[in-house]
Amino acid sequence: MKLIDRYIIKQFISHFVFALVAIIMVFIIIDLMENVDDFIDAGAPVNVVIVYYIYFIPEMIKAMIPVAMLLSSLFTTGKLSNQNELVSMKAGGVSLYRFMLPFLAIGIIVTGFTIYFNGWIVPLANSEKYQIEREHLAKGSRTETDRYNIFIQDSPVRFLSLGYYDESALAVSRVSIQEFSDTNLAVMARRYDAARMEWDVDTRIWTLHRGTLRKFSEQTEEMKPFDRMPMENLFFSPDDIAKKQLQPDEMNYFELRDFIQAQRRAGQQTARWEVDYYLTIAFPFASIIVILFGVPFSAQKRRGGMALQFAVGVLITFLYMAFMEITGTFGQSGQYNTLLMAWLPNLMFLGAGLINLLRVSK
Repeated sequence: MKLIDRYIIKQFISHFVFALVAIIMVFIIIDLMENVDDFIDAGAPVNVVIVYYIYFIPEMIKAMIPVAMLLSSLFTTGKLSNQNELVSMKAGGVSLYRFMLPFLAIGIIVTGFTIYFNGWIVPLANSEKYQIEREHLAKGSRTETDRYNIFIQDSPVRFLSLGYYDESALAVSRVSIQEFSDTNLAVMARRYDAARMEWDVDTRIWTLHRGTLRKFSEQTEEMKPFDRMPMENLFFSPDDIAKKQLQPDEMNYFELRDFIQAQRRAGQQTARWEVDYYLTIAFPFASIIVILFGVPFSAQKRRGGMALQFAVGVLITFLYMAFMEITGTFGQSGQYNTLLMAWLPNLMFLGAGLINLLRVSK
């Protein structure tokens, strides 16, 4: 690595860390001002509030990394340009493309880290944050009653009613399984009623105990009691029951994928979760795309200096976030391809960034 690369990387990282920390501090202050009354009314201790915002920080980092990358690229390049260091580099034969290599290298590293961070660390922190909200702020509280009267659609034609779920024993009491005709959901084909259903960890199969099976045809009804009946055609597992209590942003990348597959198998509309799932990968690439805006824009001296660069950074960030929100809404409607809607902001701004790069003097 050349001395010039180490110099640029050092400048970039210092600006990046400063921008990220400053933005996070502003967000914490604003959010605390909005929620301080709720914490006081709930009688939450100071240490709980501190822990709450510690767990909130990863979600802020997730949203603000591209912003900090853009501001850092603007300020780093702008500072070098204003001090004529960039001019000296160009005079020494360093083109703008070569100058951008350290920026892009950092962008690639940050993108890879952010994919892992968004997919696994943020959901874990969100889960702890929501737990504090449930315990101290009564938001989305879970109680013992959440184990009663659970309803699951296991497939487009199979519905389950679970009276009580015992998480420690992986068993369900008072089970009713209704299966309907493939051609007419108004016609019931079979119904299982059992006193208990247990999960076998080794075979990963549910087994009904002490129940009856009723089969329906056009003219007759057949009833068959049973003491034990394995249900190999059931798709859901105890993990799925637990996940029904989770919000999508509490699930890691693979858990969200499995959740979407389970909902799709049950015949549910999954577009709103698919957009979040694809954005887990798509959004981190914004860290590379914003460099294509920040470096070329600040490579030339402009009237307004750092103030103008900051204003441009805010404008680009606002446009990107607004466009991502719009395409996300279209994707969640289910009328458009969710993968395309998640990646469309990146594709559009990548094209604009390349145009911006080509029009600047090298």
